[in-house]
Amino acid sequence: VTVEDEKILVLRGGGKRKREEGDEEDCRYIRMERRASSRFVRKFNLPDDSDVSSISARCENGVLTVTVARIPPSSEQKTVEIPIA
Repeated sequence: VTVEDEKILVLRGGGKRKREEGDEEDCRYIRMERRASSRFVRKFNLPDDSDVSSISARCENGVLTVTVARIPPSSEQKTVEIPIA
């Protein structure tokens, strides 16, 4: 997980298929239903109010969770004077 240009979140992944515990080494597959690519890249545009320094990611049970915090809005209120004709 990386950030490019302070506004693009990039997820890159890849790896080899691992056998489950208990599978025998001489086991052969007869056919594979779907062949997935071992590498992937996904890019996401981050909103302007995202806090890039506090991005966190964790992988649990094969699910990647990426958390991006937002910068709280400023407490200042803007007053705009509108002339009435």
